[in-house]
Amino acid sequence: MGLLDGKVAFITGAARGQGRSHALTLAREGADIIAVDICKQAATVPYPMATPEDLAETVSQVEALDRRIIASQVDIRDLGALTAVVNDGVAQLGRLDIVLANAGISTPAPTLEMDEEVWDEMIDVNLTGQWKTIRAAVPHIIAGGRGGSVVITSSLAAIYANPNTAHYTAAKAGLVGFMKVLAKELAPHSIRVNTVHPTTVATDMILNEPTYRLFRPDLANPTREDFEVAARTLNKLPVVALEPADISNAILYLVSDAGRYVTGITHVVDAGGQLG
Repeated sequence: MGLLDGKVAFITGAARGQGRSHALTLAREGADIIAVDICKQAATVPYPMATPEDLAETVSQVEALDRRIIASQVDIRDLGALTAVVNDGVAQLGRLDIVLANAGISTPAPTLEMDEEVWDEMIDVNLTGQWKTIRAAVPHIIAGGRGGSVVITSSLAAIYANPNTAHYTAAKAGLVGFMKVLAKELAPHSIRVNTVHPTTVATDMILNEPTYRLFRPDLANPTREDFEVAARTLNKLPVVALEPADISNAILYLVSDAGRYVTGITHVVDAGGQLG
């Protein structure tokens, strides 16, 4: 018996990193999955993004757990495409209980020097894209009449500021206000809404040269080892970066009956980073 037997989850950004980890964690607990990822390069993102092969690997790993998965290449900025995918997934799998608005990008840049396109794409993906995800999916949870759970991936950046992340922080902080309004609106339907706030997590979005420079602006060509020196000072517990599974386990609590009365909270998983 799994914690999520018989349930269906919709997960964005599922091709790799935290999204894949969330899909596998929920599948191990009995959930079937509707998964989407853009699987191509966004215009302003300075690191390689997920590929169709990455999404296919997520499918393979979920199916190896004997769970069903419907996966599509979708940009979360496209409300029509999101709606079509969720409609099709619910038609095939029979219901929807969980929404994980997980997809996101990182494009570090000084506030007064960043291009307008960098700001706009950040807000479009990391804030507006989360609204479109929920707009496309949550009506199916309401229609099911069984209640459910929504978890929106925010960030420690919404709580603890770092230079060169104004657009990222604005988007992630905006998600907190969005979550609190949504939690009030959906409570009569027994749908819980929360944000999860990771510190640095060992994924491709973090382990790349632009992020290394963000953490070590004092160096011309910082390495991963240089990044780890700086990241270690951010966390109070003795860890450089969390594993995706650490965030997935927090999400499992929020979406399962273990957290059945938890709604409207900012669930921080930061190894003490918010302590400053």
